[in-house]
Amino acid sequence: MEVPEVRRAVAAATSIASALALRVDDARVLHNSNKLALRLLPCNVCARVAHVGHHVAPFEIELAQRLTDNESPVAALEPRVEPRVYKRDGFVVTLWTYYEPLTHGEVSPADYANALARLHAGMLMLDIAATHFTDRVEEAQQLVGRPDLTPALADPDRELLSNTLRRTRRAIGDRGAPEQLLHGEPHPGNVLITKGGLLFIDLETCCRGPVEFDLAHVPEAVSERYRDSDQDLLRDCRLLVLAMVAAWRWDRDDQYPRGLEMGRALLCAIREGPPWLPIDDLML
Repeated sequence: MEVPEVRRAVAAATSIASALALRVDDARVLHNSNKLALRLLPCNVCARVAHVGHHVAPFEIELAQRLTDNESPVAALEPRVEPRVYKRDGFVVTLWTYYEPLTHGEVSPADYANALARLHAGMLMLDIAATHFTDRVEEAQQLVGRPDLTPALADPDRELLSNTLRRTRRAIGDRGAPEQLLHGEPHPGNVLITKGGLLFIDLETCCRGPVEFDLAHVPEAVSERYRDSDQDLLRDCRLLVLAMVAAWRWDRDDQYPRGLEMGRALLCAIREGPPWLPIDDLML
């Protein structure tokens, strides 16, 4: 969000929290892209703020509650207030438990893979309506197909992304792999390292698809521990994810930090060909 939007978003979140008897003297930005994550102090609550119409917060809240109930490794909602979506001044706000991050050490691939496996097991237990991963692919294809939405994308790059999205989507579908509820984007940026272990956040990206679609987002050393995964399918999913994220970075309304720089890097990686790496491995 741009600075004026951030000010309004912070004001909306602090006003809502205060009205719920949560004391707020300060709000610190934890993350700022198309959505805003804030730490409210001294009540120590994490507030997630999005524009009205650019959110799936009710779905995320229901999913978080059900996954917390079956002890899946996900961040919990703030227990001191009603678990629902709050609206103010054109923003939607959800309130979550704040977890003090551990600042020492790195996540071991074994711990990461174990947490993701536990999440997948918990999701497999749920009967909940969710979009299919191909719906997200379709959103990326629409961006690429509309120069008015992606005006900075050169025609050769547009053709590359369009062909890649169409080809890999078809190849994945033709494999007929088993599908289940997935996180959708379980990359390291959506993993909290806490005293109680690893927790996944940002459940709004959850969708249905093959487990390999989730594995395409995690470091290679993590996906290698899913020994029963289909390696050919994983390869296709990695390429698909690279093309999808590249499309989002060229969106004229994208506010991801250094987004166009990432978009260019992803186009280069797609052109260079396999082996396809997860994005975080690619950006090291």
